[in-house]
Amino acid sequence: MKISEIINILSGRVLVSSHDHDEEIPRGGAADLMSDVLAFGTDGMVLMTGLTNPQVVRTAEMAGINVIVLVRDKTPPRETLELAQETGVTLISTAYTMYEACGLLYKEGLPGRGQVKIENNSW
Repeated sequence: MKISEIINILSGRVLVSSHDHDEEIPRGGAADLMSDVLAFGTDGMVLMTGLTNPQVVRTAEMAGINVIVLVRDKTPPRETLELAQETGVTLISTAYTMYEACGLLYKEGLPGRGQVKIENNSW
């Protein structure tokens, strides 16, 4: 899915534009725990998160993530915006919750990291 499609689907507001909006994003994911991003993030994915501190950009950079979507209409502090610009990370903000943003992108065809097979769901 192209960055421009992600922006359109999520009615996103581009905060930092570091990539061509025609660039393809192969998959998406969501996390507020940066340890999860490091453990499960993959190169080129889009990350949905509610965190806005500079650590989000640093973690994304380490995980090879080029696009971050900040959910719940969050605006990050100046330090985060500057770091995103310096490191070449595109930042987008959307009014949707993380759950809604993930659902919308998945519905439109953006896959996640991988399929989880549930053997027994008798909980």
